[in-house]
Amino acid sequence: MEFIRDRHLLSCVRRAVEEYDMIEDGDRIAVGLSGGKDSTALLCALIELRRFLPRKFELEAITVDMGFEGMDFAPVKEFCEKAEVAFTIDKTNISQIVFDYRGEANPCALCAKMRRGALHKTAVERGCNKVALGHHFDDAVVTFMMNLMNEGRIGCFSPVTYLSDRNITLIRPLIYADEGDIKYFVRGNNLPIVVSTCPEDKHTDRERVKVLLSELEKQDKGLRHRLFTAMRKAEVDGWKKP
Repeated sequence: MEFIRDRHLLSCVRRAVEEYDMIEDGDRIAVGLSGGKDSTALLCALIELRRFLPRKFELEAITVDMGFEGMDFAPVKEFCEKAEVAFTIDKTNISQIVFDYRGEANPCALCAKMRRGALHKTAVERGCNKVALGHHFDDAVVTFMMNLMNEGRIGCFSPVTYLSDRNITLIRPLIYADEGDIKYFVRGNNLPIVVSTCPEDKHTDRERVKVLLSELEKQDKGLRHRLFTAMRKAEVDGWKKP
């Protein structure tokens, strides 16, 4: 299976992988495949990267089904079969726990924690030593601003994170890819996308900050990239500037 339109995305992924030593020879990498555009594009990019990266690694996809009604992951499964990538779906009742049993005032935090736990557990069970996540450039800038605005601290997720309790490493190969590049790649390759039916989708604090940054960017072109550069220059949470 070959992917067309936008070699730029693959270039961004290769740059991140090489600058942060994300992939080593013999790695077995689980891609956290939510069915959304970011994780689907990430899986495609890693499939392509495997063709020419000197280091040999294995890929498989893991989807955590959180139990939201109306979400059909059949197209994702079919895509993985065509791409000859092993696919595992972990069916959970996370949505019921968060929304029905717990009635969380801030459901996103608990949901994310439980989803990560399920993904990490399944990855270990599948013999993977690394988990690739679909966080991209815009996610990094938004996370940086959320921590600054909401908690008064300078911080972000890390490009590479080792979890000693699970003995796995999280990698984020899309950190140099703009969300617009990802959308273009997904449309150009007609990739299957599973639309989230979570009631909180597009109504989160993350979405609020994302919209705010978008408005500020219109007034001050290049703002997001300057924030990203500042974060790297300060080497915040493992971000380094080569």
